[in-house]
Amino acid sequence: MLFVQYPKCTTCKKAGAWLAGQGISYEDRNIKEDNPTAKELKAWAQKSGLPARKFFNTSGQRYRELGLKDKLDQMTEDEMFELLATDGMLVKRPLLVMEDGVCIGFKEAEWQKAVKTL
Repeated sequence: MLFVQYPKCTTCKKAGAWLAGQGISYEDRNIKEDNPTAKELKAWAQKSGLPARKFFNTSGQRYRELGLKDKLDQMTEDEMFELLATDGMLVKRPLLVMEDGVCIGFKEAEWQKAVKTL
C-alpha cells in the first residue's frame, strides 16, 4: 500500500495517524519531493474509476494561480495527467493507493471501507 502525502498538510497528518492507529503498514511518499508521474496518475485514475479532474487539488494555491478552474474543460485527460505530473502541489492529497483501488483525500469512512477488503 502506498500513502502519498505532503507532510505539512493537516489532513495528511490525520490520515497518517489514522493508518497508524489501524496498524496498517504502508510505503510513505512525499508528494512534493516525489511527484507522481503522468503514467502513475493515469493508472490510479483507472483503478479508482474516477476522472482525471478529481485528482486536482482545487483548493490549492497553485491551482488558483494557473486559473485551472476555467482551463480543465478544454483539456484532454492525458493533458490533465501531464499537468498534474509537473507539480505535486496540484494533486489532491492524501492518496492511498492499494492493489485494488485508490482513495483520494481523507474521508475516514471511505478509507475504513477500502482497507477492510485487505
